Amino acid sequence: MRIVGVIGGSQVPEGIYSIAYETGKLIGERGYALLTGGLGGVMEAASKGAKEAGGLVIGILPGHSKSSANKWVDIPIVTSMSHARNVIITQTADVLIAIDGRVGTQSEIAFGHIYKKKIIGIRCSIPLPFKRVRTPEEAILLVDEYLKHLPE
Repeated sequence: MRIVGVIGGSQVPEGIYSIAYETGKLIGERGYALLTGGLGGVMEAASKGAKEAGGLVIGILPGHSKSSANKWVDIPIVTSMSHARNVIITQTADVLIAIDGRVGTQSEIAFGHIYKKKIIGIRCSIPLPFKRVRTPEEAILLVDEYLKHLPE
């Protein structure tokens, strides 16, 4: 199963939440597993969208308890690693979609570049090189394209 990581802020305005939800929904509809940091904001919205579309949702949690995961996470992975979990997220995902975000998202994008992952940005103004798109639909089309070229 292909794994698409969605990264972004834990607190977001409604417009960003809607974009993350739609992105997660499209990921679930495609049959990809969704991987996030498992908490609120972008992570919660994408998880909700993927879950409502019948997708599998994995959350890589920063703390010590499975109970910190948002309610749409199917597989909560407890790391007790705080932001160091970002390495796990970026290494595990086949493709990353950054939505909005700040410093934590920036670290995930940086690790994604280190590990040579394809990264797509939606409404993400972080000054690192990645493919910028305007909509979840554009992002998922790029995910499809990138995954076609990866070995199973």
